[in-house]
Amino acid sequence: MSTEYSDFQDFNLSKQLHYAIADLGFDKPTAIQQKAFAPILSGKNVLGIAQTGTGKTFAYMLPLLRELKFSKQIQPRILILVPTRELVLQQVEQIASYAKYMSIRVVGVYGGTNINTQGQTVAQGCDILVGTPGRVYDLAMANVLKFKSITKLVIDEVDVMLDLGFIFQLTNIFELIPERRQNMMFSATMTDEIAALIDQFFIAPVNISVAISGTPLENIQQYCYYVENFYTKINLLSELIDHKNVYQKVLVFTATKKQADIVFSRLEERFGHEMGIVHSNKSQNYRIKSIEAFESGNNRILITTDVMARGLDLDKISHVICMDTPNYPENYMHRIGRTGRAEEAGNAILFYSEKEVSAKEAIEGLMKKKIEELDVPEQVERSTELLPEERLRPGKHKNPNRNLKKREGGGAFHEKKDKNKKVNLGGKYRRELKKKYKKPQKRGDKIKNNRKKK
Repeated sequence: MSTEYSDFQDFNLSKQLHYAIADLGFDKPTAIQQKAFAPILSGKNVLGIAQTGTGKTFAYMLPLLRELKFSKQIQPRILILVPTRELVLQQVEQIASYAKYMSIRVVGVYGGTNINTQGQTVAQGCDILVGTPGRVYDLAMANVLKFKSITKLVIDEVDVMLDLGFIFQLTNIFELIPERRQNMMFSATMTDEIAALIDQFFIAPVNISVAISGTPLENIQQYCYYVENFYTKINLLSELIDHKNVYQKVLVFTATKKQADIVFSRLEERFGHEMGIVHSNKSQNYRIKSIEAFESGNNRILITTDVMARGLDLDKISHVICMDTPNYPENYMHRIGRTGRAEEAGNAILFYSEKEVSAKEAIEGLMKKKIEELDVPEQVERSTELLPEERLRPGKHKNPNRNLKKREGGGAFHEKKDKNKKVNLGGKYRRELKKKYKKPQKRGDKIKNNRKKK
């Protein structure tokens, strides 16, 4: 059983790390940080299941930085894999703040940018490499990145990686990295795919579970509204976020990139100067600027999708608003985990329609808690405009007895006349040919028959 620590002084850290912790304003370690420190420090493989916003990054970086000594070697010693480019940038920034008073080099690599430029940066040397699986594997195949010095491997948000289809790159990276290494895997959920990955590549990992996905964070107030359709949801969203004193920093989730674009375009005229949008169809620079503007407070509202915002450490979000009800209850938990971080109060609001009632009930069943329902304000306009997926499918209003005769089968009303019983035999000429030659004669057959006659 792992040792638990109630204070950062109990970790026996270096002065440099204590200085960084003081600068960051961390008072006490979170539950995942307490439980993960000793197993990671001992060199054991670790599987951490922790709710979003519980401090997973610091949980594995603290023991790793404690043991990481100064070195002039070129190739990295610690490899951290994350699913998205935004997470790479965030992790690099966070690790740099943790190692502020240490001589540690941190480099981030990700797709969507020039691989040669990133290769040159890696070739200059680093101690910790943070990257997406695809770009890390590409650099290895280009012989720019060598794994022979890797002793620690961290896979963060592994469930998202598997959802994005990174299993091929992950397994190939596992094969290239030295077998004598320490593996750490962190996720918000435990799935069959993760279990299979562990069985294949990890040896006797220590399992650490903190604030599992079915457990709502106590400092988040949850509310829901029953709304008829998507465009009425946009009208309700507009009404809510218009109260700037209450909705000070709002993260809006949509089910798809297309819906995110619709919400943004509908609200742009009214809130465009204080609103941003992030999803995978946007350019890398646009996404980075949108996140930075939201984090700095220049933008009050950020519209995004599940995958793009997963794992991003955005501080002091007052409200998370879900424009749809996720089919998987765990995804709802990931969303609301964006607010109420670092023990601050947060608010989560769920919009659901008639088709989403069962999904809402599944969320409440997972949490074992009812979400308080509020009435839609009277001034919110009820829209009759529908998304294509909200419209009834063609044929819904057809007479149900219209094709009854066809379905039941049966004979005709009367016997066919003799002339209608005839079968098309293909014309008199073809029938005579068939009778004479037993089959329709082709040009080659005619030549052959003429030779025989001669």
